[in-house]
Amino acid sequence: MMMRVGIRVDASIEIGSGHVMRSLTLAERLRRSGADVYFVCREHEGNLCDYVQRQGFHVYRLPACEETKGQKVKGTGYETWLGESWSLDVAQTAGSLGDNGLLDWLVIDHYAIDSRWEKKARAFARRIFVIDDLANRTHDCDILLDQNLFDRMVQRYDGLVPSACVKLLGPQYALLREEFQLARAKARIRDGSIRNVLIFFGGTDPTGETLKTLKAMARLVMTEVEFDVVVGGTNEQLDDIARFCATHNHFRLHSQIDYMSRLMLHADLALGAGGSTTWERCFLGLPSVTITTADNQVEITRTVALTGATFYLGHYNEISEQAWFDCFDQLQRSPELVTAMSSAALMLINHFNEDASDVTDILNSMLKDEVN
Repeated sequence: MMMRVGIRVDASIEIGSGHVMRSLTLAERLRRSGADVYFVCREHEGNLCDYVQRQGFHVYRLPACEETKGQKVKGTGYETWLGESWSLDVAQTAGSLGDNGLLDWLVIDHYAIDSRWEKKARAFARRIFVIDDLANRTHDCDILLDQNLFDRMVQRYDGLVPSACVKLLGPQYALLREEFQLARAKARIRDGSIRNVLIFFGGTDPTGETLKTLKAMARLVMTEVEFDVVVGGTNEQLDDIARFCATHNHFRLHSQIDYMSRLMLHADLALGAGGSTTWERCFLGLPSVTITTADNQVEITRTVALTGATFYLGHYNEISEQAWFDCFDQLQRSPELVTAMSSAALMLINHFNEDASDVTDILNSMLKDEVN
């Protein structure tokens, strides 16, 4: 019998695109295994509903809250990211998915959802799978996935999930798109010379790091270095970035692409933000200079930097054009540091992948065990 899976996830200018993109990776794997997958997404400004639909998935669209429609979500707490109260959100989700019968799995990738929401969702889902990395609230779930690297990783969710919950912790469970799995065979340790640089600060880049970095790189006297600049279609500075790249011969602009792995293989160095892209870079041995653009990225990025797999420059509000200029200049003069980062990135992924298991297989296995 076909497995039925619902996915509750959002994207917006503030939330970014990362949650939707990793959920899409899981959805693709589930679809290939024969599952029927449905998305539930709220129409925040900067949502990716149309994009998900173009990937061939049905999307149930929840209306944007009238008070915040067309505006950035206000407030500092993650609970504001739903755009509605948790009780209304779960009721709307239930109403959207109700015609599909009882779901075999409900996947939740949302910092604003906790055990209160999940307990209500038991009425329309047999099992619940949560993707999280904050470890700051309780969950009522059967599986919890945290694909990031933390100190005392195994203990982070003690007391926050049911005792029977299966915890999938660490980069070996990173939800990487198929293009990266295929590109892995071409991953290499860089030789330290910097000829091609990839610049990517996430799909939305709400703090404007792309343009800041471009201005810093344009100050460098180096006609032999070329830059691939990747931005999402919802980046509010897209027009300014496009004009900047058009007036500088060594900057190539790429928007809303499906060939990121190709650019990463081509690059000798990446300049970007923390988040799920961290594992894409490490997976392909790409050395990087990383800043953090959200508080939840700081601990992860510092931990990865301690392994030598990236150079952590600091939090975005502390980083000036001059800081980017000085860092890049230093790396150009220190090819051994670039090579060391590349080697450490590959070693980090190789270490964890020794015990790698496919998340889709785990979901199917748990369902079969329940039936038996």
